Amino acid sequence: MLFYLLIVMLFLIISIILLLQMPQFGALPSGERLERIKKSPNYKNGSFQNLIPTPDLAEDASYFDILKAYLSFPKNLAPSREIPYIKTDLKNLPDSGIYLVWFGHSSYLLKVNGKCILVDPVFSGNASPVSFFGENYKGSNRYFVEDMPNIDLVLLSHDHYDHLDYETILKLKQTSTKFYCSLGVGAHLNKWGISDDRIVEFDWWESAKIDSGIQITATPARHFSGRGLKRMQSLWSSFVLETNNTKIFVGGDSGYDSTFSKISERFGGFDLAILECGQYNKYWPYIHMMPNEIIQAAKDLNTKVLLPVHWSKFTLALHPWNEPIIELKKFAEKEGVQLCTPMIGQEVQINQTYPDSVWWEF
Repeated sequence: MLFYLLIVMLFLIISIILLLQMPQFGALPSGERLERIKKSPNYKNGSFQNLIPTPDLAEDASYFDILKAYLSFPKNLAPSREIPYIKTDLKNLPDSGIYLVWFGHSSYLLKVNGKCILVDPVFSGNASPVSFFGENYKGSNRYFVEDMPNIDLVLLSHDHYDHLDYETILKLKQTSTKFYCSLGVGAHLNKWGISDDRIVEFDWWESAKIDSGIQITATPARHFSGRGLKRMQSLWSSFVLETNNTKIFVGGDSGYDSTFSKISERFGGFDLAILECGQYNKYWPYIHMMPNEIIQAAKDLNTKVLLPVHWSKFTLALHPWNEPIIELKKFAEKEGVQLCTPMIGQEVQINQTYPDSVWWEF
């Protein structure tokens, strides 16, 4: 009996080793990239660190608790019918002004004074390294690389599968776009055939000018990273996008802390804040925000308008699919925070038109 048990264990170990060799898992930083990482003030004891201690789980929670919760199959994890969407001709968005088109979850296009910026694009239909897990909701995956205009740069907040998608990157590799990302994420891009001259990596508070009128600054977030067994080897970031007269906060993934106030103090408030809304749970309260915390973050950022993302495409937590936006809207109305809630594919013109219809009640 012991012999057969050892055989099964050996088979499982070999299977995991072979699985992790798949290119979808990317690569760990090495060489000059790793040497730069070691000089980062945010890299200590062999891994990147949050600004304040950030446990993976709540103090009274365990991974066994989470497993039991997932096995209970909570109701309404996925929508009962297809997600509605609008098909916008992205290639003919105006060159003047600032436009945003959201593609569900955390993927969206920003067209800023004629420059096209694609944020955390996930168009494969899965938020995982394999096609049989993390499938998108019906109707939510209506945009693809082929629909995009000429992309000037891809902005990547961190390396999790619902933000950095292998299949999408392979298609974007065939274009002339550059990739702007958090420090260390470039190792994955190199693994997938993208040369260093097309990659710009940021540590927190580092900036780069896109042209004379657009600047991007990486700012801290409270989260983590990792696509395989070893975590925290690349950085996770939020970003500030500045033009001559507009400031946009690109939130990435983050738990709540005082950093939002510090970012606002440095940049003087925002015209639009794009913040994660969803995939939260009481078991992991430090790495994602609850709806009331999202509103507080928006107030800390001193933003005129809040656009919630990170919902409506994948089930990555235990709440009903539309609970985040329902709860967020209640808190926003109570606190006087203006929401922008476009449908997937609906055009938003920054500082001009902010769609706010309630389309998720089903």
